[in-house]
Amino acid sequence: MSHQPVWDASRHTLGVTELDDAHSKFIAQVAALIAATDTDFPPLFQALISHTRDHFMQEGKLMRDAKYPGLAMHEGEHHRVLGELQQLNRTLKRGRLPLVRAFVKHGLAEWFDTHLAMMDSALVAHLKRPVQVL
Repeated sequence: MSHQPVWDASRHTLGVTELDDAHSKFIAQVAALIAATDTDFPPLFQALISHTRDHFMQEGKLMRDAKYPGLAMHEGEHHRVLGELQQLNRTLKRGRLPLVRAFVKHGLAEWFDTHLAMMDSALVAHLKRPVQVL
């Protein structure tokens, strides 16, 4: 199953502006990669990695500041995905563009939807919880 990623406010909006903005940009970048020419694909892929790294760092800080109990598992997933993207970047530099294209088209959008629905929504529930007064 593959689909052209499109920002769907009813499905993707979490209600934390910095996350929603970063996620909206990620979806736009994946869509641009799917539509990109072979010449445009490599620099767009670099931009996606850079954006993803920055977003994961920002989200990690948010989790630490909020003392999020799911931090270790959530950041583990971030490290795994960033590692995959960096490995794919090496594959791309070896000229294996079709392989990287296939991952972007068939794997990345589905991963994002699952990550958002499971991990990021749990984080947002934690961020929005009422503050406990002792």
